[in-house]
Amino acid sequence: MNETPWKVSLHGGHSGEFCDHATGTLREVLDAAIAAGFTTYGVSEHVPRIGEQYLYENEIALGWTVEKIVADFERYGAAIFALAEEYAERLTVLRGFEIEVVPHGSYVEVMSGYRKRFKFDYMVGSVHYIDDISIDGLPKEFERALELHGGLEPLAIRYYESVAEMVRALKPEVVGHLDLIRKNGYLYGAVDTSAIREAARATLEAVHECGGILDLNTAGWRKGLDHAYPEPWLLQMAHTMGVPFCFGDDSHGPTLVGAGIDDARRYLLEHGIDQVTVLGRNDDSVFRREVSLV
Repeated sequence: MNETPWKVSLHGGHSGEFCDHATGTLREVLDAAIAAGFTTYGVSEHVPRIGEQYLYENEIALGWTVEKIVADFERYGAAIFALAEEYAERLTVLRGFEIEVVPHGSYVEVMSGYRKRFKFDYMVGSVHYIDDISIDGLPKEFERALELHGGLEPLAIRYYESVAEMVRALKPEVVGHLDLIRKNGYLYGAVDTSAIREAARATLEAVHECGGILDLNTAGWRKGLDHAYPEPWLLQMAHTMGVPFCFGDDSHGPTLVGAGIDDARRYLLEHGIDQVTVLGRNDDSVFRREVSLV
């Protein structure tokens, strides 16, 4: 019997096989999940970004091309299904993927196509770009986004609008690191003004309407922030609105599998949230259920 049914990560499992900024193999990631006490573990590898303008600097330094990252994702689509079957008696491996909202004008069709083609169990809906500019990477890119949008407050508002647009268009089961705008934004000012909070509220309404689950993403702590994603005011707002949470270790290699999950449980309990929503699979049927944290 699983004594910790709440211990399910639905965002993470990235590996060096398929991601330039991760380490280890996917098999090593799954072995680490078993060693960490998981009985169900979600893997949500990044989709390729279709366009040379979206290549990361370290990808370019490695000589990677769009064709290369597309081929890597093709390999992932096959590998995750094969490994899920191989590990089935030891670990329920949820076969997922994490989307990108680029190219801005066509990502909905592209991401829907990936899901249909590979028949993934679930989708993590994340926004790393605003109007085709990365807000999750180098400071110079974030500053370009600031300049284009006229400052931090309008940029943050546009960020939350982008998340809402993505949620309504794709209806992902999991919405990733909802306040990612904090990662770089806090360096330039307040990311919780009244206008920003109203934009976030509208986004949470979209998440609630579409049945999404927010991932309590532990990477915020690893990035040097005071709180995981989302921070307390947004956490409470979501809870009041009836939006459920799941855990996401956002692991990028076997050493990060399960990182911060126990702290995340305490974080939720400290803010009056005593259950999470998890996904599972029976054969090829995916289900969701609420489990207690106490």
